[in-house]
Amino acid sequence: MDGQLPIEQLSVIITAVILGTLARVWLLKEDYRQYPSYPNGYLIHLITGFVASALGAVAIPALMTKNFVAVTFLTLALQQFRDVRKMEKESLSELENTEYTYRGDAYIDGISKTFEARNYIAFITSFVVSLTITALPFPVVVNMALGVLAGVITVYYLKQFTKGKSIGDIAQVEQGKVEVKNSSLFVDGIFVSNLLGTDNSEKLFKEEGLAVVIYPNENHYRINLDNFGQRQAALFEATRALGNKRYHFTRKDYEQGRVVITLVPIKQDIDALIEVVKKCPLLESTKKSHRVMKTNMKEEQ
Repeated sequence: MDGQLPIEQLSVIITAVILGTLARVWLLKEDYRQYPSYPNGYLIHLITGFVASALGAVAIPALMTKNFVAVTFLTLALQQFRDVRKMEKESLSELENTEYTYRGDAYIDGISKTFEARNYIAFITSFVVSLTITALPFPVVVNMALGVLAGVITVYYLKQFTKGKSIGDIAQVEQGKVEVKNSSLFVDGIFVSNLLGTDNSEKLFKEEGLAVVIYPNENHYRINLDNFGQRQAALFEATRALGNKRYHFTRKDYEQGRVVITLVPIKQDIDALIEVVKKCPLLESTKKSHRVMKTNMKEEQ
């Protein structure tokens, strides 16, 4: 019947959509700790991932049928992905005042870019699957199997390409010794705050305060770790993972490049604090290529 898709094209579209959506599911599960809310947050991104996959899946069949006008709606994909980024950014910004401490603008921007990029991954995966199945001259079943394989390879490659580093990749995170001297808070000899002006505050931090000290593996990693947005992101992840009974601080040591994260958490677990700081992602806004900077400096000289 006219107006109906041939079974071959329908198979291509369905297979591509499934692979693209599964790619989004895989990436979504990886970073649940950055999520503002779930399962509702999960559902929103699964639906947008499905739509992105559908847009990538129908592109090749539309071209094969010479329906060039239909291909123009792919421009909607770009708008959709930008809307995902905008939605995530607005949602996280509105939640800032409800958290133990601020995520910070740099962290919010990084999270929203991540979710935008993951919809591109769903789109590209479904497009590659659709293209592979359509272009190969083998029987339909063989083409579909090869299309699935191409999709898996694409997802794996894009996941590795977009995978960012964490604090644990560039620094050592160790437990810090909390000390209170004359209403001032010190961690491993680093001055942190003079806000502990009452006996109750001093007692609270002495008995329940936890701290970690971040030691950069190389001196140039101080560029990342000294950044206020990066330190704020680490402090946010610490308070979110362990809760915050009272007080939270982050300070940097100008001489040795050490960074302090300290708080009075609800959950007393120093191992968890160390682990969550290690896994805090490095923000894109703080990244600098040490190799490229050295090359450029040599050329200028």
